[in-house]
Amino acid sequence: MKKFLALALSAVMAMSLAACGSSEASDAAQGGDNAAAATGTAVEGTTIKIGVFEPTTGENGGGGMQEVLGMRYAHQVAPTVDINGTTYDIELVEVDNQSDKAAAVTAAQNLISSGVVAVLGSYGSAVSIAAGDTFKNAAVPAVGASCTNPQVTLGNDYYFRVCFLDPFQGTVLASYAWEQGYQTAAVITQNGDDYSTGLGEYFKMAFTGLGGQIVSEQTYQTNESDFNAILTAVKSADPDCIFIPSSIATATLILPQAQANGITAQILASDTWENESIISDAAEGVIVSTFFDENDTENTIAAEFVTGFKEYLNSSSDNLTANGGSDGVAAVSALGYDAYMTVYAALQSLDGQDVELNSVAIRDALAAVNVDGVTGNITFDENGDANKNLAYIKTIENGAFKFIRTQTID
Repeated sequence: MKKFLALALSAVMAMSLAACGSSEASDAAQGGDNAAAATGTAVEGTTIKIGVFEPTTGENGGGGMQEVLGMRYAHQVAPTVDINGTTYDIELVEVDNQSDKAAAVTAAQNLISSGVVAVLGSYGSAVSIAAGDTFKNAAVPAVGASCTNPQVTLGNDYYFRVCFLDPFQGTVLASYAWEQGYQTAAVITQNGDDYSTGLGEYFKMAFTGLGGQIVSEQTYQTNESDFNAILTAVKSADPDCIFIPSSIATATLILPQAQANGITAQILASDTWENESIISDAAEGVIVSTFFDENDTENTIAAEFVTGFKEYLNSSSDNLTANGGSDGVAAVSALGYDAYMTVYAALQSLDGQDVELNSVAIRDALAAVNVDGVTGNITFDENGDANKNLAYIKTIENGAFKFIRTQTID
C-alpha cells in the first residue's frame, strides 16, 4: 500500500506541475528565490510576532475560524517564552485571507510587512499554496494546521504542516469504502480548487487500484449553489458510494439537494466536513475522515486540551458562535493548537543557543522539533510534512458526529 501511495502522489504531482509549472519556474518568474540569501525577519524588542493566516470569511470561513480558535487558545495557554534570560511576549497578528487565492497573497504580504517571524495556517490548501512563495522569499516559516494538499510544502523549505496529507486521506477513504463492500463510486469535485481536485484524484486512483469502478465524475464551479443536474447524473449512474471533497459551504447546499433527489448511496467526505454546521436530517449517515476525536482519552495531552478548550469556548458567547454554536471540539481546532505549540517548541529550543533570534533561526529549529501534540507526535520529514499515518473515521448519527474507528495505511 505504501508503494501505491507513492505512485499516486507521483502521478498527481506530475499532473499538477504540468498544469501549474514547477516551483523553480515560479521563482524565476518572480525574480528568483531570495530565501537562501535572506537573513529573514529579526525579533524586535521583547515581543515575538506570530502571524495567523486564516480564512474567517468566504466559503472556508467556518473551518478557518475554528482553526483560529485553537490558535488563540494555545496563545492563552502559552503567551510568553523565555529565551536566553529574556521573557518574550508572543503577539498574534491575525489576517483574513478570505478563502481566496488573490486575497491570500495580499494577506501574506501584510503579515510580512507587520514583522511576523513565523506564521500559522491556513485552512484551505489553495490559499496556502498561493501564499507559499511570499513566505519563502521573506524567509519566514509557516506551519499549516489542516492544509493537506502535497503542493503546500513542495519545493518550499519554509512551509511545514502538522496534519496528514491528501494522498493518505484519499487512500484511507477508498480503503474504507472498499472494505464496506462498495464496488462502484461517483466523485464530485470543485473546478480550480487544489484541495478538492487533488483529493478526488487520490481517491479515484486508490479505489480503482483496489478493484473498484468510478461510474460518474462530476465537477462544479466555485460559488455554485444548484447541484441538481450533477446529482441527477450521479443518481442515474447508480453508484454504491459518492465521494465529495468540498468546503463546508458546499456541503450545506449539496446534502439537502441529494436528499431531495432521492439519492441513497453512501456519501463519503473528507476532513472539511467535520463541522457541526453541516449537521441536518440530510447529513445523517455521512462518513468523514478527520484528524482527531475529542473522546479519544488514551492521549492524556489530548484529554487535557479538550477540557481546557471547552472551558475556553464556554467563557465567551462569541467563541461559541465562532465555533458553530456549540462547545464541540473540531479536529481543525486541535490542529490549530498543535501548530501554535509546534512553533512554541521551536522557540523554546533556541534557549541556550548562540543564534540571532530571527525567522531563519526559527525555521531551522522547526525542522528538528519533536512535539507530543494533541493530534499525536509531531516530527517533520524532509519536505516539512508531519510524519502521520492515522485517520479517524466518523459518521453523523442522531444529529452528532460519532466515532467509528481509526484507519491506517500499512
